[in-house]
Amino acid sequence: MLRDAQRTDIEVSSAGTNAWDGSPASDGALLVGMERGLDLSEHRSRLLTPEIVSESDLILAMSPSHVARVKEIDPKANVHLLAGYVSGNEGYAVQDPFGGDLAAYRDAFDDISRELSGLLERIPAT
Repeated sequence: MLRDAQRTDIEVSSAGTNAWDGSPASDGALLVGMERGLDLSEHRSRLLTPEIVSESDLILAMSPSHVARVKEIDPKANVHLLAGYVSGNEGYAVQDPFGGDLAAYRDAFDDISRELSGLLERIPAT
């Protein structure tokens, strides 16, 4: 999305509230990524830390429990549910597909893609 919009002013990273540092993407994520034209072979997980939170201008979380964890780390963090930040679909949680079947990974990919559409319009270019 950033490449298509020619936005070089935004840095995106990922961290999990219950991630194993350095783990590769799961088989399901790799396969669905390949189906959707994404190469996740170099992706490595990392655990959300106070440093990551403090360095982030905006944190978008998949579920209310993720938002709560970020707030535990830093009550002043600029954290929002991904679903709702752009679409206004308040209270909707994107289901974590980890450990699920390929359909769960496809559903999560579609949910995340849908919720990210329109995001760049909310972030002014610098």
